[in-house]
Amino acid sequence: MGMPAVRTDSTPHRRWTTAQVRDLMDESRHWPRYELIDGELIVTPAPGFPHQIAIGEFLQFIKPYTLAEKVGIAVPSPADLELKPGTITQPDVFVIPKAAFTDSDTTPKWSDVTGLLLAIEIISPSSVRTDRITKRDFYLGAGVAEYWIVDLDARIVERWFPSRETPELARTSLEWLPAGAKSILTINLTELFDSIWAQYRLLFR
Repeated sequence: MGMPAVRTDSTPHRRWTTAQVRDLMDESRHWPRYELIDGELIVTPAPGFPHQIAIGEFLQFIKPYTLAEKVGIAVPSPADLELKPGTITQPDVFVIPKAAFTDSDTTPKWSDVTGLLLAIEIISPSSVRTDRITKRDFYLGAGVAEYWIVDLDARIVERWFPSRETPELARTSLEWLPAGAKSILTINLTELFDSIWAQYRLLFR
C-alpha cells in the first residue's frame, strides 16, 4: 500500500534519487514507508490492523511452501529492493527466488535481488491507484513473475502476469505454481479472509 507524496499543482515536480529516499528511510526506520518509482516518492503511513493481520496470514501459507519446494523464501517488508536502477520498492509480502542465494560464501544483500517470484500488496482506500496502476506496471516490467493485489473489503485477490493484459480474479481459492516448484500451493481464500476478519473482530469485541 502507499500513496505519492502530496504536492500542489503549483509545486514543481521533484524527481527523487535513491540516495535521498534512503536518507528518509534511515531517519524513519520503519514508518512511514518510503518507495521510489520513476523518480516519484511514494509514502505509506503505518497500516491498520486488518492489513497487518493479512500479511501474517499470507506468509503463513506461502513461506512454508516456498521453503519445502526449495524455490525461494517469502518475507515481509520493510525492505530495500532495487529491482530496476534508481528505484526502491517494498512489497507487503514478496518471494525472493533461490537464485539470489546461490553464493553460499556471503550473506545476500538487498542489492542481490534483481527479480521476484511473487509480490503482494494489500490495498487500502488511499493506495488503490498506486497499487493497481503504478506498482502493477512497475512490478510486471521489473522481472516479477506474478503480482497479487489483495482487496480485503471485496475479499478478492487480483493476479497479474507479465503475459496478460487483464488480471485473474480469485475469490474462493487460489492455486500457485512458481517456477521450479513440483507441487501446487492451494490457498482457500474463503477461509483466509474469514480468518483475517475474525481476528480483527476479536480485537474489538
